[in-house]
Amino acid sequence: MVGQKFTSFIASVSIILLASACTITRNIQLAAINNNCNQQRAFSYTKQDLPQPIHLIHLDTALVNRFSFQSLHVANAIGILDLLTAFVQLNDDYRVNPSLEKKIQLVALLQNIHQRIHVASLEISAVASEMDCEEERADQVASYLKKQEDDTESKLTVGAIVAGAAGAIAAGVLLANNNADSTPEIIGIGAGLVEATLGLLILSYKPTIHFYHPRNALRDIWVAPETSSIFPRAVWYYLNYCKPHTNEKSLRQQLADKWLAFGQIADTKQKDRQKIYDLFFGEGGTYSADQLMNRANMYDQLEAHVNLMKQDLKLLSSEIEKISSY
Repeated sequence: MVGQKFTSFIASVSIILLASACTITRNIQLAAINNNCNQQRAFSYTKQDLPQPIHLIHLDTALVNRFSFQSLHVANAIGILDLLTAFVQLNDDYRVNPSLEKKIQLVALLQNIHQRIHVASLEISAVASEMDCEEERADQVASYLKKQEDDTESKLTVGAIVAGAAGAIAAGVLLANNNADSTPEIIGIGAGLVEATLGLLILSYKPTIHFYHPRNALRDIWVAPETSSIFPRAVWYYLNYCKPHTNEKSLRQQLADKWLAFGQIADTKQKDRQKIYDLFFGEGGTYSADQLMNRANMYDQLEAHVNLMKQDLKLLSSEIEKISSY
């Protein structure tokens, strides 16, 4: 009878705790659906609109001698190779035969080039800000779920300690009073069942939430379509370019390979891998806190790879300034 009371008590407490956690989770479903990370229109271009791979372009010798491959690569990505060629040729001519007219032309060309670099930098920042926003969105919900998980686990742990202590005390009191029946043993068994039940609840309780992402940049990195509605032409070309006849992979492929190598999307069970792929690269689904944290990390890594383009833009600007004649 006593053991049954203990079991009934812990069942009631467990139901209350878990119901409370589920209610809290439902209250943030709307927040997980709403997404204000994308503040720009979807990009629309064809494969023919992408820059031609730089290794297929016949580059002026003057460009090759004055600029690094990284600078020429990013100049091709943002479509200013022609402007750069004109600037170098005019700059060389100005050195030999300087004139006010040529200087004005050089200034105009340089302003045009820097304007294009500035616009490209803003475009990169806009993409990176969306990646950062998606990262923070996933991380915020993950942190909330993790807090609910930790709070519930703490309550269940305290419950297990109290149940074990109460059972031990009750059984001890009965034995001290020379209780001859089997009540102390029943209490001990009941307390053990309570502790085991709570232990299983601690191990199994993993709150989840429906998290939606119809606009999914991770999908484009993984699937590698010819064009992207999320990444502008220059950025998409930059992420996908790889040198021929080398072992160097594109930034996009390097990122996808890292996700696999570090187990961010791979699952130990082959049959479950497709579910993981559908979850992370689809339009959304039921996520745990750990999965949302993993998604946030993937977006953080993608943002870092996009921002690498800015380093090459800075290098390009520095090399332009070094060869300026005025």
